Amino acid sequence: MPGQLPDQATLRQLSTEQLVNIIVQQQQVIEQQQQAIEQLMQEVNRLKVSLGLNSQTSSQPPSTDLLKKPEKAKEQPEGTAEAPKRKPGGQLGHLGKTRKGFGRVDRYEILRSPVCPHCGSQELAEQPVAVSVQQVAQLVERPIESVEYQRHTVSCIHCGEVHAAAWPKNIVPGQDLGVNLQALLVWLGNYGHLPYEKQQELLHELGDINIGVGTLQATNTRVYKAIVESVSQLREWVQQQPHVHVDETPWPVLGVKEWLWVSASEKFCLFHAGDTRSRAELEQQLGTEFKGVLVTR
Repeated sequence: MPGQLPDQATLRQLSTEQLVNIIVQQQQVIEQQQQAIEQLMQEVNRLKVSLGLNSQTSSQPPSTDLLKKPEKAKEQPEGTAEAPKRKPGGQLGHLGKTRKGFGRVDRYEILRSPVCPHCGSQELAEQPVAVSVQQVAQLVERPIESVEYQRHTVSCIHCGEVHAAAWPKNIVPGQDLGVNLQALLVWLGNYGHLPYEKQQELLHELGDINIGVGTLQATNTRVYKAIVESVSQLREWVQQQPHVHVDETPWPVLGVKEWLWVSASEKFCLFHAGDTRSRAELEQQLGTEFKGVLVTR
């Protein structure tokens, strides 16, 4: 072990000069150890402080807050009773609001008794005495339908020209999924964070449709390319707005810490994936000459 002293018998046999050298070496070791102890104490104090920091007491983002269970129950001041916890749902005395439909009706069903439950007669008056109405939102038997479009190419009897019918606007020739279904899957995958495997299960359950992961990946890429220009226009429009709220939060991507930025106001919400939370990322979103009011935490 470096700096270890010889035993007493060995020390008695050493000359004065050798003993002085050992003392000097030991003094150097002690000084190095003292420096290491001071550094460790500083690190311990720093860690003690950081354990008590959160988004409320520092500049850390809310996503870094850890859910910690207190070791001791919070003591109530003497003479004060603990307020009862609020239960979920409607509260006692709250005036509820009864839903009155959904703004549209896709299908009507008339419910009439075929026989009188009192006497069994089938002779019932055509005009009802009363009609009670209830609107219900429900899934249809096949929410996703499989449609085969048979596009006819015909010749004109008048001029002899041959032409084919136009494809519907809600499909893309050569693609298996309709436009609306593609948009739903992209929304579920990006906004709803639904993995491709879960999207496959959803398609199978709702429409008995089996789609490969490659098709879902291609759909996501295709929609992304289709909206690039619109997002760029929105970004330019945001830079001209008088008020913009901006915030960022850590966003792990394949195990690497990235940052998800958001610029928002009452009429828009624009996300931006950045490598850092620096000023450069902010300037990339709002430009270097933003003249509006920037609101952030």
